[in-house]
Amino acid sequence: MGSMAVLVDLTLLQDSKRCFRKLLDQRGIAYFLKKEGHRLFELEPSKVELIVRAALRVRAENLQAPPAESVDYCRTYIRRELIRRVAETMLRTGL
Repeated sequence: MGSMAVLVDLTLLQDSKRCFRKLLDQRGIAYFLKKEGHRLFELEPSKVELIVRAALRVRAENLQAPPAESVDYCRTYIRRELIRRVAETMLRTGL
């Protein structure tokens, strides 16, 4: 079975990245981690959702609503970027 191409709304992705960087600069990486949990570093899903919702809010009114696949892609992108940054932080601190 062949894979289906996913349409990515580049404007939404750029807005998501911008919201993520702004929040990261303001709050730091710890803001995105669960305060309590079984794992040492576990992402807080609501923080990822917060970023994507913020990106959707700043979207120009004349643009169509993005496809659900684009919104999902933005969530996945932000999660991956957070995981990458947490891993970098762990390496720098020697964990």
